[in-house]
Amino acid sequence: MIQRKAYKTLLDWKVSKIRKPMLLRGARQVGKTTLVKEFSKEFESYIELNLEREADRNIFNTDNITNILNAACLLKGITPDKGNTLLFIDEIQESPKAIQLLRYFYEEKPDLFVIAAGSLLEFALKKVPSFPVGRIEYLYLHPLNFQEYLGAIRNDIGKETIKAIPIPDYAHETLLGLFHEYVLIGGMPEIVNNYINDNNIASLSKTYNRLWQAYKDDVEKYAKNDTARKVIRHVINTAPNEDTRIKFEGFGNSNYRSREVGEAIRSLDLAKIIRLIYPSTNLEPPITADFKKRPRLQFLDTGMLNHILLLQAEMIGLKDLSNVYRGRIIEHIVYQELISIHEETAFNPHFWVRESKDSNSEVDLIYRYEKYIIPIEIKSGKQGKLRSLHQFIERTNHPYAIRLYAGVYKVEEAKTPGGVPYLLMNLPYYLGSKIPEYADYFVKHHSLERDS
Repeated sequence: MIQRKAYKTLLDWKVSKIRKPMLLRGARQVGKTTLVKEFSKEFESYIELNLEREADRNIFNTDNITNILNAACLLKGITPDKGNTLLFIDEIQESPKAIQLLRYFYEEKPDLFVIAAGSLLEFALKKVPSFPVGRIEYLYLHPLNFQEYLGAIRNDIGKETIKAIPIPDYAHETLLGLFHEYVLIGGMPEIVNNYINDNNIASLSKTYNRLWQAYKDDVEKYAKNDTARKVIRHVINTAPNEDTRIKFEGFGNSNYRSREVGEAIRSLDLAKIIRLIYPSTNLEPPITADFKKRPRLQFLDTGMLNHILLLQAEMIGLKDLSNVYRGRIIEHIVYQELISIHEETAFNPHFWVRESKDSNSEVDLIYRYEKYIIPIEIKSGKQGKLRSLHQFIERTNHPYAIRLYAGVYKVEEAKTPGGVPYLLMNLPYYLGSKIPEYADYFVKHHSLERDS
């Protein structure tokens, strides 16, 4: 069993005085069912329903919560333990009625612990006439991040060391090597388990292919007609090769119109297989997406993307992942790491753009810390090559900037070509999931006087 960060969240939920039914969300195969089955060991009684089975689904044909619970116990041959019973409703997207009834478990059975899980839930929610907003809690599950990967391979020292702020120099080479291994295979639980057992990247190919095909088949089911199905199929097949900001019109060298491609990509976004990452032009909070500008694509898992693009052989033994696929892979994994730490909301990262007739600037990532928006570049190279970051710094109201790269942790005082002083935190790129903690440490422990 791979210990997930979300397990601690479920333990906190269990002892909470104000506990609502938990809706566990995320793409297929990220470990939702496995997580709940492991968590069920914390209870005296456990009732599991899978609504892909007709008999389990039919239990929700009534509105009476007591009858639903009694029918579930009878079907599964389980006697509930009052105050210590977990009811798990898996694949709840198969029954919009079951989703609607979650609110009544909260109101009528407050001593019952209820967790529901499903994939492609956003499609199902459209069919729920009165969604129980305010009467359920959410927990988003993602592929394993690097810290969870360290736990999976039983490297407890590495898992603890990465929590230290700042990271000690002596740990750098070891953590960098382990991170490269993690980026290579990705964070899908089944892939990680197989790799731990076999330690053979070549043997993972069939699993990658099966997972990717399952995602294709899933989303096509929700297409409204044959044309939409063809567009979705085209987009999911060609999207991995789109290595820059995309245009909907003619996507993947097709003749499909902007509206058709947009609908297809939004369907894939709802399924959490491919996400649209839009830029922002903000220099001060809040960070707002500019939907008129071209977005980037973010895939569910970097390891799967590596496999589709046939990059894994090229990546073995590399010292700096910034050199892979024009820096796209390292940017992708940093986004994935940042997404992974957000459990209660469907977090979307943003990058920054400034587009003018004279010149364009693009900062890889921006992160809000209190009253600041901190620009983050994800690349190697010298300070002088951070042209877009300098453009941001010269226009913003603070001196803080971060670079994620293959080197060691250090903070430098620097100046933009225009003479504006700033502080640059150089952060090893295996600390992508720790950006919030390092932003806090950076601002609280470093200061620089700037002319107003």
